[in-house]
Amino acid sequence: MLFKDRNAKIHRLYKEKLGLKELIAIGVGGMIGGGIFSVLGIAVGLAGNGAPISFIVDMLIALAAGYHYVKLCLTFRDDGASYTYLKRAFPDKPFISSVEGWVVILGYIGTLALYSFTFGAYGADLLGYSSSNLVRISLSVLVLLFFYYINVRGVRSSGVTEDIIVYLKIIILSLFAIIGLSRVDVHRFVPLMNKGVVPVFLGAAVIFVAYEGFQLITNAVVETENPDRDIPWGIYGSIMITGLIYFLLAVIAVGTLSYQQIVAAKEYALAVVAQPVLGVFGRVLIGIAALMATSSAVNSTMFGASRMMAEMGEQGIMPRFLSNRNEKLVPVAALTILFLFALLFSMMGSLSIIAEFSSLTFLTVSIGVSIANVKLRRKTHAHIGVALAGLILMIVTSATIVGYLLKTKPEEIFTIIGLYAVVSIIAILYTEKTVKIRQ
Repeated sequence: MLFKDRNAKIHRLYKEKLGLKELIAIGVGGMIGGGIFSVLGIAVGLAGNGAPISFIVDMLIALAAGYHYVKLCLTFRDDGASYTYLKRAFPDKPFISSVEGWVVILGYIGTLALYSFTFGAYGADLLGYSSSNLVRISLSVLVLLFFYYINVRGVRSSGVTEDIIVYLKIIILSLFAIIGLSRVDVHRFVPLMNKGVVPVFLGAAVIFVAYEGFQLITNAVVETENPDRDIPWGIYGSIMITGLIYFLLAVIAVGTLSYQQIVAAKEYALAVVAQPVLGVFGRVLIGIAALMATSSAVNSTMFGASRMMAEMGEQGIMPRFLSNRNEKLVPVAALTILFLFALLFSMMGSLSIIAEFSSLTFLTVSIGVSIANVKLRRKTHAHIGVALAGLILMIVTSATIVGYLLKTKPEEIFTIIGLYAVVSIIAILYTEKTVKIRQ
């Protein structure tokens, strides 16, 4: 899923060449865009003391997915959109890349809902209404409405402001991790697998959305000074840096609070974890960092996803009206659709449902990209063993989420599968219509 490419777009505008440190900033900034603030409580709820291991497992899965993106990105040096890779892999079957594109947009809607939900949860906690669902929903609606208005007006955040937000949240989380480690009680980790081995992998599967964002680096391939060297290091490096931060935060959470305390504050768990480490100031600081991260992610996701929808509308992959733009060239119709569906999902879904849906969608897109790399391996020079191992790992992870939902929430997985089916059918119909018109 490709969105929030703020840094790449800025450098593209000024024709600057990117080095390794800029690429890592893009990747880390994209991944720590709200994910860890959302999923920490979910991870502990599923994996218990093994939650830190869940984040490490996720890091390995992300590295496996990153391998496919690296190979395709360096071979096809364009905008890096996942559906573009499917076009290359299946040129005579345009409906495959079309379905991939629709699923990507579906993922955008899920992540918009995830970020707005998290914004509402941390905002309500800061205001002293952590138990009020009404306040949480109201704040979620307000952040979506505010950035919908900003995007419709055509007002873009400055590159300097975006960079400050990215680096500030990384600094805050890193310092918090360093200080928090001194407060960890190692006895809280005994036994380490208190819920068993399977829940650790289940936790990793459900919270995989926290690693969504490293693909943004592929959008910067044209602007990278030495892509053959820096793109792989940028993708793998940003995943490992993010994974280390996630791991340390999970260690602090389990090592300072009880299981019951973390689960009770699932939606704003990181703020609660900060309190015994830095007192009330720490809770407020993490809360503010969460608001900055999620609001920035909502803004940039709306911007990038609406443009992608407009482009797909122009190509006939989506309804034509989505390509309509106002006098400022803003795709208002696409923005409105994104806003309405994200609003509905954020208001009606729980945090766990939204995270499960977003993780499964992210994995589905990554599986599509992996299949493209396997098919194009003679061009991408991918090692077939490594490529297949990564693909199988992602399929098993997706199957883990599906199996978990079938066992615990069958109505949810049937709804998700039904949604995928409807989206796929619509995508195929639009593609066939476009092909006939062109013929």
